[in-house]
Amino acid sequence: MRVIAGMAAQPIAYTRTSLPDDVEQLKDIIATLSTHLESLHQQILNLRRLHFGATSERLAGQAELFAEMLSLPLPPKVTQIISYERHRRGRPALPKDLPRTRLEYDLTAEEKSTFDAVEKIGEEVSETLDYTPAKLTVIVHARAKYVCRKDGESTIRTAFAQPSPLPKSNASAGLLAQILTATFADHLPLHRQERIFKRHGVELPRSTLCEWKLGAGELLAVLREPLIGHVLNAPRVHSDDTKMPLIEGGRGSTKAARLWAYLGAGARQDEAGAWSEHAPAVVFEFTHSRESAHPMRFLQNYRGYLQADAYSGYEALYQTGRIIEVACWAHARRKHFEIAKTQKTPGLA
Repeated sequence: MRVIAGMAAQPIAYTRTSLPDDVEQLKDIIATLSTHLESLHQQILNLRRLHFGATSERLAGQAELFAEMLSLPLPPKVTQIISYERHRRGRPALPKDLPRTRLEYDLTAEEKSTFDAVEKIGEEVSETLDYTPAKLTVIVHARAKYVCRKDGESTIRTAFAQPSPLPKSNASAGLLAQILTATFADHLPLHRQERIFKRHGVELPRSTLCEWKLGAGELLAVLREPLIGHVLNAPRVHSDDTKMPLIEGGRGSTKAARLWAYLGAGARQDEAGAWSEHAPAVVFEFTHSRESAHPMRFLQNYRGYLQADAYSGYEALYQTGRIIEVACWAHARRKHFEIAKTQKTPGLA
């Protein structure tokens, strides 16, 4: 078979009669096949390592990158006096802030009657941790209705009430919060939540849950701008994007959209020299493409450190001088690790 490395050539089957008699031409064919076989061998090794190898990229006998340790400026440690109670061995004590229900036990009258006198001298206390399953309740909203008269005219007035944050819905704010928490914090898909509600005796189709989740998200949109401001006020921002399949009307197939994540965190020093942590927060942004205009727009007013991959769309941000690039060591190391795992002779990649 004739294969030309690096070219999309149609394979040609060689037979003994079709091979050239010229020795130099035969050497060229053998050299090309050897190069191609070596490339295929390396691809097989990489695939085996990806599917069956360890996920850690730590190599045996791996040396340190720097011969000498570097002293980096770090925020000063704040000395705190911490008092603690000596823990008993055995089961850990139950948290003291949990609500408690006291159950009292006493000797029965029959047990006391067997003695001439019974005097209480104390009690022995033990605790068990109980769980009350979640329950669904119905809140009845009764709005008072009045006939109001003034100057010989009358009108009917009803007291105001807002049973649900969503219009034409019978879901309370607590139920909407539970659906959002179960979806985004506990990663429960809607079909599982549907079964959970059914065990409680209420039929809530996943289509209804989806509408409620969407409506609750639209109500929470008022928090988006303050959240963006908080992230962009952080000393450092971590940015990355991932592919998302997007289905558009009239298209028979999906297109590759993008979901961007911007994490703001870090610590900063005030005028008095004290360090304070910036509460970490994440903003997600959906876009139809991976154009550089999207991070340029989101980070146009940001000043600080940006840690991201080597996507060229960030280069214009670094050139402004407002943003300092913080490269990702994992991305820089990965290719060296692949070379070190596949090379024949031991040594540093």
